[in-house]
Amino acid sequence: MQSGLVFVLQALADLYLLAMALRLAMQWVRADFRNPIVQFVVTVTNPLVVPLQKVLAPMYKIDTASLVVFLLLQLAVIALLSSLSCMVTPDVITLLWLAIIRGLRMILNMYFFLIFGYVLMSWIAGGSYNPSLAMLGNLLRELAGPVMRPVQKLIPPIAGWDLSPIFVLIGLGAVTRMLLAPAQQLAAGFMCPLGLIL
Repeated sequence: MQSGLVFVLQALADLYLLAMALRLAMQWVRADFRNPIVQFVVTVTNPLVVPLQKVLAPMYKIDTASLVVFLLLQLAVIALLSSLSCMVTPDVITLLWLAIIRGLRMILNMYFFLIFGYVLMSWIAGGSYNPSLAMLGNLLRELAGPVMRPVQKLIPPIAGWDLSPIFVLIGLGAVTRMLLAPAQQLAAGFMCPLGLIL
């Protein structure tokens, strides 16, 4: 019963946190607000972000209010999940580290799937024009661009094939795996199942 409750809470929290991570990415690239997907993400996340925007000014291209809400929600989720699934309750510093690691993993995983989707869209929608696919393709291109461009400069297309997504996906996977080692050590110290809190 408790494991089912933990799963439901984690799934719902992760969906909202994913929307927050998407909002951060969309603000970073200045995504087209006329896109219905962007409007949906902004509308869903506004209730928690807008009150903080009155207090926190943006820094560079990052909306500080969105980042603070994202981190606080990660901390709250980690605290709740660890209280439900850990044998020993972690201290505040450990919870903070787990929240940061969890947030970084979520952003890296999000970019992994965004770039994977961008590659798929370039294959699927390459020859035909469908307004919905074009809208999604444009958004994926906007979001993947800042991560892809540095690698595309290093690895030019070979015989018309852009191989840079492969290297970006491998790099994202490697960094995500590197984050698992410290998280496993922290979770093991408090007898937490790693899959439930990360």
